[in-house]
Amino acid sequence: QVQLVESGGGLVQAGGSLRLSCVVSGRAISDIAMGWFRQAPGKEREFVATISWSGGTIDYTDTVQGRFTISRDNAKNTVYLQMNSLRPEDTAVYYCAARLGRTSRTENYNYWGQGTQVTVSS
Repeated sequence: QVQLVESGGGLVQAGGSLRLSCVVSGRAISDIAMGWFRQAPGKEREFVATISWSGGTIDYTDTVQGRFTISRDNAKNTVYLQMNSLRPEDTAVYYCAARLGRTSRTENYNYWGQGTQVTVSS
C-alpha cells in the first residue's frame, strides 16, 4: 500500500519561509512524477509544482514561480517544497501527490497525501 505523508507546515509571517516534506512508503519513487497541490478555504484545489522522476522536468504555477522550489531525493523516497517570500494568499492545505507517468498540472495523480496546513499571517 502506497502512502504519502506530508510534514513541515505551520504558521509563519508574511515574507517568511517553510519547507514541506513528503515521505512516500510502499513503493520507490525513482520512476514516478511527484507534485504539490494546495487548497485554500472555500476554493478548489490547485496545482502548485511538479517534478519528473529524474528531476529534469520541473513546472510551477505562475503565482509561486521564483518563490517556491520543488526537489526530490529518490534515495530517501522524499520530495520537498521550499517556500520562500510567503504571502497571506499562500495560506492553504498543501497536498503531495504521486503520478505513474509524466509530470502533470492536472489532478490525475495516482496517490495523495492527507495534507499539511500552511498559514501565512500578514
